[in-house]
Amino acid sequence: MSKTTATYWNVLAAENRNQWEPIDDTHGMLEQLTLAMDDRTGDYTRLTRFKAGADTKAFGGKSHVYPEEIYIISGRLYDQAFDLWLEAGHYTSRPPGEVHGPFFCEEECLVLEVSYPSQSKR
Repeated sequence: MSKTTATYWNVLAAENRNQWEPIDDTHGMLEQLTLAMDDRTGDYTRLTRFKAGADTKAFGGKSHVYPEEIYIISGRLYDQAFDLWLEAGHYTSRPPGEVHGPFFCEEECLVLEVSYPSQSKR
């Protein structure tokens, strides 16, 4: 099996608002929408929305045993690990183990994430 597929749909349209899920323990400040998932490998593509004022300091920095790609679609997001404001158009391809965050945003920020747990380095 491979990642799920979908025909064109506007994920940001008001009628699809109920598709977004709040991210646990973020008090409604972060939401996610999984766009594609491979149930066998765990590889996924998702959007994460940071609402204005979102702050992940309570979670500290984070890393994964797998690579991931991040693209900032809109807004801006501060990554404390890199001491860098990420703005629309910023992209990274993170290797396994790279520490990132915590994050803070002053205005809403929309992030595309493509993650590859199938390529885990253990």
